[in-house]
Amino acid sequence: MASKITAIRKYRPELKRSSTLQSTQLIENLVAHSALSAGAVWQAVFELRDEILAAHRRGRAVKIDGLGTFTPTLGVDGTLGISFRADAGLLKDLNNTTQLFTSIVNKGSIGKTSAELVARWNAEHPDDPVREEP
Repeated sequence: MASKITAIRKYRPELKRSSTLQSTQLIENLVAHSALSAGAVWQAVFELRDEILAAHRRGRAVKIDGLGTFTPTLGVDGTLGISFRADAGLLKDLNNTTQLFTSIVNKGSIGKTSAELVARWNAEHPDDPVREEP
């Protein structure tokens, strides 16, 4: 029997992703669209990293207008981490679908409930239905 999460992962809508934009390419893009040198941009990136780290070591979150908030976290095992919450304006801009330049996999599933996705799985996989949760 299949798990509920297996069915949802199979049919949920998601963006078709391509390769990760690496730092070097990002810096080149920033240099091409500004009057800054590559060295100046790299320096700013590393200074920003150091300031976020220093603030987190003091238990402070860091808010960067237009980008988002970086917040220090602590796992139950004592491991420190960082969570990121995107700025509302950044999310609004991202959700302008006229500016989306990738495709959506399982686009027909947008707005479907998990129960509907499970029902689709069960219909298409009668030999491996989703097991009932206790």
